[in-house]
Amino acid sequence: MAITDWPMAERPREKLLTHGAEMLSDAELLAIFLRIGLPGKSAVELARELLQNFGGLRQLLTADKNHFCGQAGLGPAKYVQLQAVLEIARRHIGEQLKKGEELTSVEHTRNFLQHVLRDQRNEQFGCLFLDNRHRVLKWEILFKGTIDAAAVYPRIVVERALSHNAAAVIAAHNHPSGIAEPSNADVTITRRLKKALALLDIRMLDHFIIGDAEPVSMAELGMV
Repeated sequence: MAITDWPMAERPREKLLTHGAEMLSDAELLAIFLRIGLPGKSAVELARELLQNFGGLRQLLTADKNHFCGQAGLGPAKYVQLQAVLEIARRHIGEQLKKGEELTSVEHTRNFLQHVLRDQRNEQFGCLFLDNRHRVLKWEILFKGTIDAAAVYPRIVVERALSHNAAAVIAAHNHPSGIAEPSNADVTITRRLKKALALLDIRMLDHFIIGDAEPVSMAELGMV
């Protein structure tokens, strides 16, 4: 049965307009993105099938182009649309930490960093630059690729901190493996950064490791 033949209250778009997006299932939200199904299969049925094939919504959203476009009902146009939607979401999240906003808790910082780093396919290392009241000056990605003790240059971090007139820095990087346990290289990087920043009276407050689960604060582990 086509969605247009469903009772009005059960149609995903009408349900969203009436009750809000949070009331829709993953399949219903995905069906709105898909817009149409396949012959003999509604958009909601196709969405359920795709979610099963990929193993869930997050796996679908982070699938590479070939895997995504290889599924019936998807293709390059849908892939482009999805990437645009994801980038809009990232930028929206990024704007949640406005310049001049005070970081009020570790949880506040953790949530922001998880959103901007968790689903990146390669390792990325960035810093939150703060003033002496822990108000946000800037969030910047400084290094990309394989992150190890040789790839993160304290000089660059110090230069960016000085350019923002920062009094404190919170570093963060992701582990695409999904395991947020700090490695020996992470500990080495953190010590080098803290030492370099301290020479200019800039405090390193924390270094977060972002994986699939809860981001790990190295400060809470006594490693900063």
